[in-house]
This record gives sequence, C-alpha cells and structure tokens, in this order.
Amino acid sequence: MDIFLVLLSAIFMVLGIIGSFLPILPGPLTSWVGLLILHLTDAVPMNWTFLIITLVVALAIWVLDYVIPAMGTKRFGGSKSGMIGTILGLIIGLIFLGPFGIIVGPFFGALIGELVNKSEFDKALKAAFGSFLGFIASAFIKFIVAMIFLGFYIVKFFEYQEALF
Repeated sequence: MDIFLVLLSAIFMVLGIIGSFLPILPGPLTSWVGLLILHLTDAVPMNWTFLIITLVVALAIWVLDYVIPAMGTKRFGGSKSGMIGTILGLIIGLIFLGPFGIIVGPFFGALIGELVNKSEFDKALKAAFGSFLGFIASAFIKFIVAMIFLGFYIVKFFEYQEALF
C-alpha cells in the first residue's frame, strides 16, 4: 500500500508543477496534496506542523494567484476582458504551440481581449502587457513554491526510502 501511496503522491507533485502554469489546476495546493499523501504512508511519520505550514503557504499562493494578475492588469489600465483573454490565450497557445504557447498565448490573448474592450491599439497593448506580466509573475511564484514542495518530497522520500521499500 505504501508503494501505491508514494506513486500517487509523486503524480500529485508532477500535477502541481504543471498546475503552476495551467489555470485549471491549483499548482501548490495540488503539490501539497502530494505531500499529504506521502505522510499518510506507514513509513513516513506524520508531521502536523510541517503539513500545516505548507498548507498555509499553498493557500496563500492560491489567493495571490487571483490577486497578482488583477494587480498587473489594473496597474497597466487593463480590464476584465484582458484577464479573460490571458487565460484563453494560454489554453489556446498550449494547444497549438505547446510549451512555447505558455509565453505567446497569454500576451496575444490579453491583447485581443483588450482590443475587444477598447478601441485604441496603444492602450490595449499596454493593458495586455500588464495582464501578461501579472500572469507570468503569478505562474513564476506558483512554480517556485511547487518546486520547493517537490524538494521537500524528495528529501522525505530519500530519508525514509528503506522503510518504504
């Protein structure tokens, strides 16, 4: 059963990293679930302090994930249309351009969203840049936290490797 839980927790860790860039998955929260599952094994002792602190961090990042892009958009004069365009551009960019779409898609999605909302190209371009910067900053923070959680996972895995297998 422990091997199954270790594999399941590893899957959640990978999904957490992927979720750092995809708006569908909450990256750090998904990675935290991976840490929780690892601690549910018989081999790795339950450390409530560690789990609570990492949960609080994951929840804070989840909240910031909604605040940071909005701040970037508002700071550069963007609208809700730009934020929606950013998300749609990311999804469409990933589908058609793969990993390169993570960079190109949100920017052009935000630009198109702002052009739908505003008539002037210069203002739409500035707002799209703000939406894009907010998205990139948020994704970067989520990615860093998910990678730190992965580091915790690896340390715990190797610390209790003999008991797991």
